[in-house]
Amino acid sequence: MSDRFEPQILAFCCKYCAYAAGDLAGSMRLNYPPNVKVVQVPCSGRVDIIHLLRVIEDGADAVYVAG
Repeated sequence: MSDRFEPQILAFCCKYCAYAAGDLAGSMRLNYPPNVKVVQVPCSGRVDIIHLLRVIEDGADAVYVAG
């Protein structure tokens, strides 16, 4: 068993900006850590504080909003 801390991170990514960049990185076979989960949203401006608080409440260590 590893005693190394691996934070669970949830990223809300804008469909046209940040998610497109992440998709391009995937096409280029670039990797990102498996403890980062990406959620596609129509616009980063649509992410409400309630969404951020709910994710933290459900156990995520960090939340990232990218536009």
